[in-house]
Amino acid sequence: MPRHANRPDLRALILWLDASVAAVALTVVVGGITRLTESGLSITEWRPIAGVLPPLSASAWAEAYAKFLAIPQAQTIHAGITLAAFKGIFWWEFFHRIAARFVGLVIAVPFLWFWATGRIPPGLKGRLASLPLLVLAQGALGWYMVSSGLSVRVNVSQYRLAAHLGLALVILVVALWTSASLRAASRAPTDTAPGDGGRAPAVRSASTGAFDHTRFARIADGFAIWTFLVILSGAFVAGLRAGKIYNTFPLMGGQVVPPGYDTLDGFFTNAFENPAAAQFHHRVFAILTVCVAFGLWFWVGAATGAPARLVRAQRNVAVVAS
Repeated sequence: MPRHANRPDLRALILWLDASVAAVALTVVVGGITRLTESGLSITEWRPIAGVLPPLSASAWAEAYAKFLAIPQAQTIHAGITLAAFKGIFWWEFFHRIAARFVGLVIAVPFLWFWATGRIPPGLKGRLASLPLLVLAQGALGWYMVSSGLSVRVNVSQYRLAAHLGLALVILVVALWTSASLRAASRAPTDTAPGDGGRAPAVRSASTGAFDHTRFARIADGFAIWTFLVILSGAFVAGLRAGKIYNTFPLMGGQVVPPGYDTLDGFFTNAFENPAAAQFHHRVFAILTVCVAFGLWFWVGAATGAPARLVRAQRNVAVVAS
């Protein structure tokens, strides 16, 4: 019969979720390098099983090279690319796809074992079951993104790129959030149960300047959602190749609002399809993020009764944001 999770089970779940977070983070980094090196379209097929092996012969390399030369990007951005240079970009995309498969194994195999042995607390079954399903969706979405750059476009759709990155972040957040919930439950089992979000009971004080845990939690949640959206705005910058249009700071092209900001029709069209607007918005959002992060740190540090661990964590958020 399945048994309820005890402390050793919680520790095992926490280790698994932390490993999942690390695997997803590594894959996002490799994906970023793949994007920067213009390697993402070097593999023009999606073969979930056979794709775990790279070309193993000269003829196989020649076939992969020929397929790449047939897409628009090879005839523009990579015009004149040699077989040796093609192998260089091929390996980055190959490592990215292998890393994605590794994420699937890290998440799915332990999950099935925890589920079969009854080690998942009832309140977490739905949330943890979503992880392998999200990974499967991420694989399909990744190919959907790549396919947008194989026929007409010279790069992938910025909308699909943002969706691909966003789903990776959702997977990371679910694993990290659940790991934090389990840590809270293991530290205070009488106050916090697995699956309740890991929040400490609300603490309120009538004294002036006293720390309000509930209020801070709501603000922190809003800030996390905001940061998620800022990261997605960066995906549009990458998808539109907007990052190097203006390389001065704080002004862009000698102006606060850069030249070419509103060359398209409509605010949203410019925001999501105009490189100058995408770069400007991302800069503004990033500056606001840093300001809010430092503001939260100062607020928590000055409040009476704020846990020292929370003050340190908010300081680290501010430092990383800057």
